Formats: sequence, C-alpha cells, structure tokens
Amino acid sequence: MASLRNRCCILVTLIFLSGASACQAAGRALQQDDSMYEMHEQWMARYGRVYTDMDERQSRFQIFKANTRLIESFNRGSGKPYKLSVNQFADLTNEEFKARNRFKSHMCSAEAASFKYGNGTAVPSSMDWRKKGAVTPVKNQGQCGCCWAFSAVAAVEGVHEITTGKLISLSEQELVDCDVRSQDQGCEGGWMDSAFQFVEKHGLTTEMNYPYTGTDGKCNAKRESNRAVTIKGYEDVPANSEEALLKAVANQPVSVAIDAGGFEFQFYSSGVFTGACGTDLDHGVVAVGYGTSDNGTKYWLVKNSWGAEWGEEGYIRMQRDVTAKEGLCGIAMKASYPTA
Repeated sequence: MASLRNRCCILVTLIFLSGASACQAAGRALQQDDSMYEMHEQWMARYGRVYTDMDERQSRFQIFKANTRLIESFNRGSGKPYKLSVNQFADLTNEEFKARNRFKSHMCSAEAASFKYGNGTAVPSSMDWRKKGAVTPVKNQGQCGCCWAFSAVAAVEGVHEITTGKLISLSEQELVDCDVRSQDQGCEGGWMDSAFQFVEKHGLTTEMNYPYTGTDGKCNAKRESNRAVTIKGYEDVPANSEEALLKAVANQPVSVAIDAGGFEFQFYSSGVFTGACGTDLDHGVVAVGYGTSDNGTKYWLVKNSWGAEWGEEGYIRMQRDVTAKEGLCGIAMKASYPTA
C-alpha cells in the first residue's frame, strides 16, 4: 500500500513539474516576443516605417521576426566570411525584396566592338577609386526601381573626375524623367548602356540642379538643358571574363549587373561576400575597385545605391576570381563603362 502511495506521489510530482516547465517555456516565449516587439518598434522609428492598419502592422511584424531569427541563425552557424544584419529591408519577404530590383537584363544589346583596356598592360594589385577622389558619397534609390540610373551616373561621375579632376554629383532623376524614349522606363527599370547612350547625346546635369525625388516625373527641359558633363560614348567589357573586368576597373569605375535577389544579399552587413547567388541579373551597381582581404580572399569593391546603412557603409566586397566564368552573382556578364 505504501509503495502504491509513493508511486502516486511521484506521478503527481512529475505532472506538476511538467506543467511548471510548460509554463516556464511559455513565459520565455512571451518574453522573447516582447523583446522582438520592442526591437520592431525601434526599427520602425529608425527607418520611419509607418503601417496603415493593425493587420498590416502584425503581418509585417511576423516577417520582421522571421527575418531577424534567420539572420541570427546565419551569423551563429554559417561559418561564412561575411555577416548579415537587420536593415531597412527587414519587414520584406525575399520575394518582395526581389521585386524591387529593376535591371532589365533581357533588353541588353550586343556588346560594343571595342575594348580599349584589352591590351597586356599590367594592373595594380589593388584599386580603390574612392581614395583617388573619383567616387561620390553613397546614394539611396529608395522605392524607385532605377538602379540602372544610379549605376550609370556613378560610372560617369568617375570618368569625369579622372579626366578633369573635378568630382561632381550628377542627376539620376534626369535619367528617370527624360531617358524614356529608349528601353529605359524610369522606376520600372532600365539598363546602363542605354543610359550611356542618352548621356552621350544629351549630356547630364548636376544633382543639385535636378534633384532626386525617387518617383517617375515629367522631364524638366530647362533643367535638362543645363549640361554639366558629356561623354564620348561607352564600351562593353568582354563578357564572362573577370580578367577583362579587372583591367577596366583598374582604369575607371565600371557599371556592372549582378544577381542581388538572395536573402543573404538582402541582409549583407560586412565581410567578403561569397554567395549564395546565381546569374539572374536583376540589379545595377558599380565596381569602384578591387583588393585582397586579410585572409587572402580576392574581392571586388562594389558601390550600391541602397543608402549608407546597408552593407559596409553602402558598399559590398564580393569574392573575385571564382571558378564560374560569369563571376560571383554574374558580375562579369554585363559590364560597361563610359568613355570621355
């Protein structure tokens, strides 16, 4: 009888402890949610995010929470030489993020016949056009899908400085509003070669004269006519050759197209990015240098147009000299530069 009572006491104790453990687990989950809510509130304040109603706010919070946990998991256990962080895209699904990119790779024309950097001239072991004064501060395209304009403008800014010694911040908005008779379609997308063709014909005014609004607008002919820069034309870098791209970047900033649609690219924070990504080109950026990291990894130095809070103050270092001929994320597939 005593043995039966002991067994019953043990069973009751186990049930009690099991219930207590469940309560403790639930409590921890609530604390974690409270902490995540607070993090989301701080994130909203930092990036000025306002939601229209509570349903949207709750759905965006769930996306934010899922992204944050994936970022934390990656940083703990990936073993890769780069880190991710919560940034301005944290309440977007990866599908929504990818839909923002508007580089129109399917519209690319045949390559230009000439490539003036194709000779056997030796190139320096590293290059950073920022240090040479040929790169303007990082800009932010915002909600407008005009990466193509930012990429082309950065390349024109660079070659103009190299040629004249004067660094001028030029107008992306002029391209968005006025370069609409070609294949470029403002915030709905475009590509850099077509932008170079426009600048060759019309020149380009300054950002101060024609400031960025981040929306499609009507071309302001008076502002457009105030040319600050002209170019002679443009050339394409031979496709699928990082060696050719290296020669070009050694001489000037170069517009490149990449596959920037992956989750890891979305939340890249620091280090040499080694993937994952493919070759579905969807974003225009500009290669402003190259080098080798402390651990010996060769990289491209790439200026983005998502503001200075993304990546390494608006830049990403992407692995260079990879096995794939297209380069990491297709960086060697569709590169071009303006000639002055």
